[in-house]
Amino acid sequence: MATLRPLHDKIIVRRLDAQEKTKGGIILPEAAKEKPREGKVVSIGEGRLLDNGKRSSLQVKSGDRVIFSSYAGSEIKVDGEEFLILGEDDVLAVVE
Repeated sequence: MATLRPLHDKIIVRRLDAQEKTKGGIILPEAAKEKPREGKVVSIGEGRLLDNGKRSSLQVKSGDRVIFSSYAGSEIKVDGEEFLILGEDDVLAVVE
């Protein structure tokens, strides 16, 4: 199994599963499901390199559940599993 190690201020996220039903109980066909804008942080980079040579720390950590913008990041597939690579700026909130 391959290991993903993001660089700088990048974050690897596993997108949460799409909703199978609406709140009213209607089962959604595959084509009607929206890709969730929520996921779980799998790993984080070391932080952005600052002008003074130090690294800024990221505000998220592995295991955090996050909400990100709709068209954020790059989708990748590793060992048959789908992930998103996001910049820290693409994360809108941490769900607590």
